Amino acid sequence: MATADNRSQAEEILRDLGAQPRLTVYLGYAPGGGKTHRLLTEARSLSDSGARVALGWVETKGRSDLEALAVGLPRIAPRKASVGESSFDDFDLAAALASDYQIFVLDELAHTNLAGGQHVKRWEDALALKAAGRSVIGAFNVQHLESVAPAAEALIGFPVREIVPTSFLRSADQVVAVDVSPEQLEQRLHAGLIVRPEDIDRALQGPFRPQTLRALRGLLLRTIDDIARARGEAPPASVALVFVSKDVDAAGLVSHAAAFADAMNLALSVAPLENGALENATRAARLANAAVVEQGAVDTHRSFGAGGGSGSASLLSSAPASLVALPLGDLARRVAAGGAARDVLIVDAAWANSKESAVHRPSSGYAFGQTLADRQRIGYGKLTVYLGAAAGCGKTYAMLDRAHQMVDAGIDVVAAFVETHGRVDTARLIDGLEVLPRERIESSGIVYGELDVEALLSRRPAVALIDELAHSNAPGSTRAKRYLDVLTIIRAGISVMTTLNIQHLEGLNDVVRRLTGVTVRETIADGVLEYADEVVLIDASPQTLRDRLRAGKIYPPERVDGALSSFFRAENLSALRELAVREALRVRRPAPKGVARVGDLLLGVAPRDRDSALIHRAARLADRLAVDLHVLHVAKPRHARDAVVSELESAAVAVRAGWSVIVSERPHEELARRGRDMRAVVVVEGARARPGLLAGPTVARRVLDAGAQELLVLAPT
Repeated sequence: MATADNRSQAEEILRDLGAQPRLTVYLGYAPGGGKTHRLLTEARSLSDSGARVALGWVETKGRSDLEALAVGLPRIAPRKASVGESSFDDFDLAAALASDYQIFVLDELAHTNLAGGQHVKRWEDALALKAAGRSVIGAFNVQHLESVAPAAEALIGFPVREIVPTSFLRSADQVVAVDVSPEQLEQRLHAGLIVRPEDIDRALQGPFRPQTLRALRGLLLRTIDDIARARGEAPPASVALVFVSKDVDAAGLVSHAAAFADAMNLALSVAPLENGALENATRAARLANAAVVEQGAVDTHRSFGAGGGSGSASLLSSAPASLVALPLGDLARRVAAGGAARDVLIVDAAWANSKESAVHRPSSGYAFGQTLADRQRIGYGKLTVYLGAAAGCGKTYAMLDRAHQMVDAGIDVVAAFVETHGRVDTARLIDGLEVLPRERIESSGIVYGELDVEALLSRRPAVALIDELAHSNAPGSTRAKRYLDVLTIIRAGISVMTTLNIQHLEGLNDVVRRLTGVTVRETIADGVLEYADEVVLIDASPQTLRDRLRAGKIYPPERVDGALSSFFRAENLSALRELAVREALRVRRPAPKGVARVGDLLLGVAPRDRDSALIHRAARLADRLAVDLHVLHVAKPRHARDAVVSELESAAVAVRAGWSVIVSERPHEELARRGRDMRAVVVVEGARARPGLLAGPTVARRVLDAGAQELLVLAPT
């Protein structure tokens, strides 16, 4: 007999193979943001692949680019509806159901149907089509969502009349963000592509104010993240889980955990530790805008062990999270005594709630801080980064499409380095753009084609298109990495549009490895993304990426099966997509509500080769927290300084961390004392395996027992 789990897995496989109807919703945040363009592009791609697609309702608003995309696509003839003495067109659901088309495009899902329709709202038509076995691709703006409308009304200054229930969005098979930079929206507005010329000034004073657009964009990205979590698409490894007891004020603990969750791009959840703690957990979660995990969703009795003992250490292998946060106490000490399968944050709640814990010395800043300061004084070019979750999401396509819009507006644009990877649709978009020849570099008998920086500086366009920001240049190049080329070009006053996948951010290297099992070798410093004037998310659902992979639009045929079963597994793509959404939310914005300004990081290292990597790992975290890193080695008396310690010092200097060596018979007490004096978060590496009965206390347990007030235990990689 088939179980519910078996049926669910079978349905997932059928959806993956395209054998079941799908509801796909493209969600934008403002008129003119590109939703209709995305719908028509998707419809044309599906039609070209042989699918039976029809336009159910699309408003091109007389725009030539949208009209061109719609040419040749069949349309469902509209029904006529009378309003007073006038007659208007509206979507004809009955005609769509009577046709033999399998996929329908429905724009403006928030629309209220005119008299005579089978349903009140167009989103209800979409559900009816899916129930009849037809797929729907639709769109609407996030301010029409039931859960978002009140906040949106406060931002735009007038009521939102058309409402779509949140349950509709959660029922969709795919929800995709249509992101666009506020600057681009403003340009489209001035070009008369969104409202009539006489309405432009009023729009700029209302819904198109820069601060309003930024806030609406934040609502869009948070909604995408919330929907993924509500639908269970968020893998446990992308969560930070804070356990709250009933007797301790959890505000400080949760706010400190929120800072680390924000730095690691983890969703924050709060769970009650025992019966009676739910109210306290709910109160703390509300302050940090975190989710609450109901009692029983995490089996704390099994996780922590009944009555203490070594069973409590099993939390680290059973808690559904990458980071677990606990208040200082007996339970935390038992956890610290076990093996570390998860990062663990332990905080003295009383200390965290005190004013002393909030003392924060300004960080020396990341490597590009001086360059950012220079930009305030010199006319540097602007940097726009198209950010995606994985290859094939459409970053290069979006960049080229934007380039054509700029050329049409009279802007001098050059394709300085664009990789089409054999994708026909992408290659088509290069037509009509000036392409800069590549520089030929020969090394060890191999000829490479690289970005010709000198030729670009000589040509000096207004905007240069430069693909693959994280690329490592060929041996013998003037600069080792492409992002260094890009910085050189921007300093010369040329604006750059470029592309980047989320896994290439150095600060997320550990998170990506944990989520996907893949170690990404080609990375760039997080500061490069912080440097960008605009970061535009190019969103694509895991299902879409897998469909494109199967269709040969990402890798050649011989690589498809391997990719589907490894990096392009649905759970990997979901995790990477979450990281991309949260990074787009995080970059260049103030710390979110409920996030504490944590102290500097104080990392304790031993004379071990592997601790060089630990220093780099802690430095990446410190950069994302915007704090300084201090590295402390406590040497035993009579132990001579050896080569390993010198290498550790070199590693600390390389990441601009402070370095100290002190001599003591009690290293754990020195580490805890220094942490208290500095009001720093003490950082140690956790035990690599659960200690045996005869093993001594772990480093984490010793540091806690010595009086550390805030301890971060990093799981061994």
